Amino acid sequence: MDRTRLYYQLPYVKTFMGVVETCEPSDKGDWVVTLNRTGFYPEGGGQPSDTGTLGQVPVLYVWEKGDQVYHRVAAPLQTGQLVEGVIDWERRYDHMQHHTGEHILSGLIHGKYGYDNVGFHMGEQAVTIDFNGVLTWEQLEELEEEANQIVWDNVPVQEAFPGPEERERMEYRSKKELTGDVRIITIPGADVCACCGTHVENTGEVGMIKVTGMIHYKGGVRISILCGRKALLDYRRRVHQDARISSLLSAREDQLAEAVERLKEENAGMQARTAQIRKEYFQLKTESLQEKSGPLALVQEGLEPASLRQLATMLFKQGRGDVVLVLSPGSQAGSFFYVIGSDKQDVRPLGKELNRILNGRGGGSAQMVQGTFEKNAEEIIKEFMQEAGKGCPE
Repeated sequence: MDRTRLYYQLPYVKTFMGVVETCEPSDKGDWVVTLNRTGFYPEGGGQPSDTGTLGQVPVLYVWEKGDQVYHRVAAPLQTGQLVEGVIDWERRYDHMQHHTGEHILSGLIHGKYGYDNVGFHMGEQAVTIDFNGVLTWEQLEELEEEANQIVWDNVPVQEAFPGPEERERMEYRSKKELTGDVRIITIPGADVCACCGTHVENTGEVGMIKVTGMIHYKGGVRISILCGRKALLDYRRRVHQDARISSLLSAREDQLAEAVERLKEENAGMQARTAQIRKEYFQLKTESLQEKSGPLALVQEGLEPASLRQLATMLFKQGRGDVVLVLSPGSQAGSFFYVIGSDKQDVRPLGKELNRILNGRGGGSAQMVQGTFEKNAEEIIKEFMQEAGKGCPE
């Protein structure tokens, strides 16, 4: 074991003393420091690096290259200086809980179904694990119960550095062929795995393992989990959210799904009725206008693009204009949604020319173009009537 890497020798170390061996400026505008020994875990094996401070200077990121651990810090430190390293312990302990929880679940899945963990990422919001085989939710729920039983049994998380001959006789999970010192993590009843990450000493410290999601991914599944403190925070957030939704829907928390289904059905019915009323209104609006050739421009408040298209189509199909412009004010002053349509000419050249003149954006098909203009309605209508009256510009 490398005695300069305290995160292995003393995984619960929160502060330590180290000597600055080198300090060089980086191309990111900060500084890169090496120490004679460090408690900061460098990014690796799917686990993010530790952060914290060195001599009260923020440690932003830690990585390793070869046998050396590098610390990216916010300000320079003096070479030869003895500095105190302080690790962001909440962050580190979250990582330890999640990495141990991942071992437990991955080991159980491998043991029961033979699937390999082929991807692991520890993010701020959740841990994701990719497996090269498919699971059902029922299978995953059973595995979740088994994993939490390992947590509640509070078994020791064992670390060993077996030699090559001993490893030849062992069965353990590993993504690649390993040489040199290999660190094997054993969780009795759950997992034996080669791993460089940090872990808790006993599974009870994981607190709980909660599966929060599963999707099909690259022929297998991607599972999302939360452990320990972050699982508690997520549960607290969900309780508060359920309570708020319960109040908004005037429904008991154990009946929220049924209340949402009812609301969804009511909304669908309301949307259908609204669409029918809108169609009838557009028909009345169309019938109120005389049939004519040439261009027609109309401003209609409060219409989204889909409704603009519907009204424009009805107008030119029923002969209220050879080419029709329908405008509706946008969310910003001086901005208008527009639709230009015709079944007698290609409206794309007209739309392109009006976009140029009216600071517009948009496009579409030969029969209909749509977009936005950044001018007032009077100016838009004036330019449209002039350009449409010419016939489509080349």
